[in-house]
Amino acid sequence: MSIKVGMNGAGGRMGQRVVALTLADKELTLAAALESASSPVLGRDAGELAGVGRCGVNISSELTSHVDVIIDFSTPDGLAKILSLAEDRRIPLVVATTGLTPDQKGRVLEVSQITPVLMAPSMSMAVNLVMKLVEDAARVLRNNVDGVDVEIIERHHRFKEDAPSGTALRFGQIVAEQMGQTNHVHGREGRTGKRPLNEIGYHALRTGDNVGEHTIVFGLMGETIDLTVRGHTRDSYAYGALAAAKFLVEKGAGLYSMADVLGL
Repeated sequence: MSIKVGMNGAGGRMGQRVVALTLADKELTLAAALESASSPVLGRDAGELAGVGRCGVNISSELTSHVDVIIDFSTPDGLAKILSLAEDRRIPLVVATTGLTPDQKGRVLEVSQITPVLMAPSMSMAVNLVMKLVEDAARVLRNNVDGVDVEIIERHHRFKEDAPSGTALRFGQIVAEQMGQTNHVHGREGRTGKRPLNEIGYHALRTGDNVGEHTIVFGLMGETIDLTVRGHTRDSYAYGALAAAKFLVEKGAGLYSMADVLGL
């Protein structure tokens, strides 16, 4: 039986790719395409907007059809509305929106007690695999006698509104959990003095149409380890979101991650 997908944020760049790939997936059916009430694309055919031809699903601000799962690639404000809807109707929800405040993350956790919710700073399967590799590297290196300097460099397109990326912050959290760094520094300028070992440095680049690139640097005396993952198209995130949706429809209430999808 085909899984009926609702796409929240269907008019955005990521939403359009999720729509297109949903329509191309034999296991899925696009049942709803949602946008904010002020969106200029309301009433447009979602498939036509995504560049794959008319599909018969118009973009709406309200969910009026049955869906088995909702994928959210919107904004923190857009997520707030869809969280309440998922809670009220017990609809599994994939949260791909980033830049959430602690309170907003708390709301996601609250809703996950009622219906299954998957939240991840990145939907990319490659990124989530590299997170596991970073965790392993940090665990092995944490007792290095000379210490290890960790820097995180991320690149994204000029339109991204938050910095550093949620994915970069998650990489830093993973490292800190293993190695114990307590000082998280965002960029450097001036006479900063000797670099302390309890520091993780973050550097956010915003260039052109870069869909996402992260490098985690482990600097040792005499050698360096760089773990890098690069997205070439937004499809990497869209495919991950669809995999998450397929995973989530069979689960009970709770908070899940892409690590669960990948069996990590």
